[in-house]
Amino acid sequence: MFKPPLIALVVAASLTACNSDTSTPLPDKPGQLKVGILPDTQGGGDNIAIHPMEAVLAKHQAEGVNLVIPVGDLTDKGSTKEWAQWRSIAEKYQAQGMEFLPVMGNHETSHAYTVEWIENMRHYIPEDAIHMPTAEWLNYYIIRENTLVIGLAYYNLPIAFGWIKDVIADNEGKFDHIVIASHDGLVGAKYGQTREQIVQGTKGDNRLFDIHKEIRELFAEHDVIWVQGHEHMYQRSQIHARVLGSNDPGGMSDVYSSTPSGGNYRMPSYTQIIGGNASYKGYEYRYGERELIQDIIQHKMATMNNGSEFFDANAGILTFDDQQVDYQAYFAPHTIKNNEEGAKELENPEWKLMDSFSRTTNRCESLIYPNSIPEGQRPILNHIVEYKTNHCVAGDRSKVRLIGGTNNTFNRVDTTERTMGYTAGFSRAESMNDMLRLSQQFMFTENKAWDPNLNAKNRVIAGERGEDEHGSEQGNLVVPATTIDMKKHVTLSWLPADEHTQSDIAIISGMDVHTGTYQSAYGAIKNLRQDSGLDDSQPDGTKKLPHTALPSAASQEWDMTNSKGDSFGLEFTSSESLDNGNSLLAQKVNGQWQALTSAECVIDTPWDEDFLANPPARKPVCTDQLLVGYDNQFGHRWWVILHSDSTVALIKQ
Repeated sequence: MFKPPLIALVVAASLTACNSDTSTPLPDKPGQLKVGILPDTQGGGDNIAIHPMEAVLAKHQAEGVNLVIPVGDLTDKGSTKEWAQWRSIAEKYQAQGMEFLPVMGNHETSHAYTVEWIENMRHYIPEDAIHMPTAEWLNYYIIRENTLVIGLAYYNLPIAFGWIKDVIADNEGKFDHIVIASHDGLVGAKYGQTREQIVQGTKGDNRLFDIHKEIRELFAEHDVIWVQGHEHMYQRSQIHARVLGSNDPGGMSDVYSSTPSGGNYRMPSYTQIIGGNASYKGYEYRYGERELIQDIIQHKMATMNNGSEFFDANAGILTFDDQQVDYQAYFAPHTIKNNEEGAKELENPEWKLMDSFSRTTNRCESLIYPNSIPEGQRPILNHIVEYKTNHCVAGDRSKVRLIGGTNNTFNRVDTTERTMGYTAGFSRAESMNDMLRLSQQFMFTENKAWDPNLNAKNRVIAGERGEDEHGSEQGNLVVPATTIDMKKHVTLSWLPADEHTQSDIAIISGMDVHTGTYQSAYGAIKNLRQDSGLDDSQPDGTKKLPHTALPSAASQEWDMTNSKGDSFGLEFTSSESLDNGNSLLAQKVNGQWQALTSAECVIDTPWDEDFLANPPARKPVCTDQLLVGYDNQFGHRWWVILHSDSTVALIKQ
């Protein structure tokens, strides 16, 4: 019997102007920083949503959060009564050591800014915050551990972008991670400044138009995580620096793995997180994915309308630990419509994990598309539905890659039909056709045989035309309702070896996020196995069909912890310098190392993708153990079939 060397798979505020001299220096060994996202807490009228806010902050506290970012619309009217309510809750957690970094929303503008915002938020904005000159209390930044956190007020991105560039440049070497927090975002789910200020923009207002590409490039270059509010729904997506499918040779590299001279490469994109809801209202999903620059990874809403039976309270948490960042997003359903109804379900919230990732600054990335793409479209561009990647190389020259499996476990969501209005002489566009051009230059992919729009045959079309009372041409573009299948953002990351490993440590993340859910545009539950998508939701003009290939182990529930993902093959190649003779294949469970499989169950054979469906015969004792193989024909190459996110490394036997 072959007894190979065994390898471990470890599953393992002053108003000071901005300048580098007053910035917090990067510590030699940064400690862990936990950042909580507090979504909109407006409660309607002269009230904040007391019960969701209390529940979210209590969850943050229970998870060890030490910095909370309220992402705008803390209030509804900006009244003195609302601020007193908000502070009465926040003060309890502040007194226990929780720091706040509030950003202004559209419901805190005008009088609420000049009087109420400053009077109330100056007690929460950190004393060491560095403020943007001429925009004090609106735009400011802090550095905590090795993380730069920048807060922006509503609609302030265009005027603050030059300052953001200076902040990043002036603090070079003092941070490894950047979080930008704002109420609204460049792309958004329901809103988004690209649509509002560019496609539907006003004639002559070029503040965002002139810099939108530079914004995306800077944020992608620095691996920014941009957290937002405003939308009253949850969404995580990747926003790309370059127009997808573009042949433009400039900008960042499109290589997502590694090269001999350049090492590992990330995708030219940044992460956008729309934090969700902590209020008594929810919005339907409008406009959908902006395919030219956006890929949606996770989306969830709850509106208590049109079949949706509850609202969500959302609590997102980012954990920064040296080079690593982990993220968990939780939701708790509730039916509270106003404070007078009491805490109801939020008295003892049923928090469920709905989204997560784990990655480091040294990583490779891939977008894995859902297995719902028409056969004829699959070879086009980068529409990969299989779990296959190129090598990602560690500092010790170990290599890891995905080698097989198909994305049959994905989430689906519907959108509503919306319009974008045009008025000649007022709108940026010179005509209806010009507005159609802008929408296909900045938002939506025009459906072509060689560049299909996977969300619809007719993503945006010309609507009604007419004249206003002054005789100016007037009309609208229609964005039809459609059905969107979400992608997986799979990352292969590296950490240096620790005291327990013989090799560097690889983290595989992004495989567990989807559970096979399908929701209407209002958050009502649909069945992915049984329900068709909306008309015209495929690029050939048909509708997306029920996904009968959804694995039986997929829960179709929003709790990630109760579902099993697709099976996939993982290959780990050790460095040439490592002597594998005393190595062990193991996983780390609850802090303890456990063998993935016994020595007698490791098979001596190269990888065969057919093993995913037809595993080779093994001894009865091996039936309940993972299928692991060793292939020494091309070096010390190991493979294993996994079913979830994992961390892999070699440990000593």
